[in-house]
Amino acid sequence: MNRRLYFVLPDVVSAHGMFDDLLLARVNANHIHFLANESTKLGDLPAATISERSDLIEGWEIGMGLGALLGLILGLVALAVPVWWYTQPLPTFATLAICTLVGFMGGGFWTAVVATTIPNVRLKPFEKQISRGKVLMMVLVPFHRINEIRELVIKKHPEAAYSGTWPTDHVMFP
Repeated sequence: MNRRLYFVLPDVVSAHGMFDDLLLARVNANHIHFLANESTKLGDLPAATISERSDLIEGWEIGMGLGALLGLILGLVALAVPVWWYTQPLPTFATLAICTLVGFMGGGFWTAVVATTIPNVRLKPFEKQISRGKVLMMVLVPFHRINEIRELVIKKHPEAAYSGTWPTDHVMFP
């Protein structure tokens, strides 16, 4: 299971140094992303993906559930309406399955499209710092490397502020 570590960096120069150090520590470049305000140019640093910047995944999940439920309800309504325009209706199970599947896919798609415009709630604590010109670095690492990466960052870049892990960095059962 991977965890996402958040670090707030003072500027792009520090972000470049951090990126290079993480690459030397054998962190995959596809797992390191940076987020800054519009006026800060990241250069060749990998920018945060749409799923990291927005609530795309959460919206997609909610939309699939609500769409499947709505599809099932509309399937039941379709079964309740008398079928007078054709003589061979679909079986009940097939009608419900098709309506539920269409609702599942349609609801997931449309809510995902809408959710791309909603900022990620996990990035809310960093908004003020990002607006002041700081750079947020998100590193996705395996669970067993969390402490190693945090210690590397603290040792080589004391200007970087560790800002937490998602999902949680506390121990459930001590």
